[in-house]
Amino acid sequence: MQGGGLAPGYVPGSLEGRPQGPRFHPCPPSPQHAARKGGEGRGGEGGGACACVSSPPQESRQVLELGVCGAALPCAAHAPHPSGTNEQAIIDVLTRRSNAQRQQIARSFKAQFGKDLTETLQSELSGKFERLMVALMYPPYRYEAKELHEAMKGLGTKEGVIIEILASRTKNHLQEIMKAYEADYGSSLEEDIQADTSGYLERILVCLLQGSRDDVSGFVDRGQAVQDAQDLYAAGEKIHGTDEMKFITILCTRSATHLLRVFEEYESIAGKSIEDSIKSETHGSLEEAMLTVVKCTRNLHSYFAEQLYYALKGAGTRDGTLIRNIVSRSEIDLNLIKCQFMKMYSKTLSSMIEEDTSGDYRNALLNLVGSSA
Repeated sequence: MQGGGLAPGYVPGSLEGRPQGPRFHPCPPSPQHAARKGGEGRGGEGGGACACVSSPPQESRQVLELGVCGAALPCAAHAPHPSGTNEQAIIDVLTRRSNAQRQQIARSFKAQFGKDLTETLQSELSGKFERLMVALMYPPYRYEAKELHEAMKGLGTKEGVIIEILASRTKNHLQEIMKAYEADYGSSLEEDIQADTSGYLERILVCLLQGSRDDVSGFVDRGQAVQDAQDLYAAGEKIHGTDEMKFITILCTRSATHLLRVFEEYESIAGKSIEDSIKSETHGSLEEAMLTVVKCTRNLHSYFAEQLYYALKGAGTRDGTLIRNIVSRSEIDLNLIKCQFMKMYSKTLSSMIEEDTSGDYRNALLNLVGSSA
């Protein structure tokens, strides 16, 4: 979500970024402070609230400056932090603000201290924790443009990243990403995709980039849906070989509501699901792209829940996928994704994060997804 600053009570992961819950407390209270105020928790929990509750951007900026320089936090009751970086102060500020508020904090930080906040974080932090904190500092469209650019630069292409972003965003969202991409990298996203991919994968990615699947009316022409289902059957199961362009055209140019009807009609004609036919008729990145379109069409929140689950499941963590999906959906539909995650896997997203990550990186992720994830 884009737009002006949200209320100070903004809770990451809330649908459409609506303010919820206790007002933001940018730094952890010391035991002395909590005791004096008669409470234990953060502002609004147990009655204890520090003077910096609901701090405006300039105070958050000060907390960050103190956090990255290792000085005392701005509440007199807090003990000075030893020399070095106070990662918790950074986590508490950046993960408990909306993106619009983080941009305002960055502007205030630069005006006061003459430093670029993102560059300061990069110099003071490291590893996965740095990657997450830096991701939070990018405006949403610029962040996704960066992810696409990094997926294509250098040797090899991370087709999965490109497929994930292009298949799951709306037409307006994709148009803003394209603008951000050209502004930041001086080239056309479409041309870079064409230069970095080939064959039917290139065609489906370019087709997805046009955003032709959006249709706010929700109208479905049953006759056209039946015809599309018949065309898909004729292009795959009915013939020796596959007419890939027929699959690409229908999957990339029909609305989600229309495609859902097509999938129903297809199963009645072919006796198998569209997913099973795609798996038997295609392979590799083209298969992944087509299946991703189908998954996003059937249930977008299930798709992202699955992405997060497999980023955390098994040996090793796919941190790029984990960071990208939590950061990019945190102000759009993360709460709905968390609910779907629980339905699909009978465990919470936060519990898996707690099991599979550690340290400041884990603390920051848990702050972003919320304790009831």
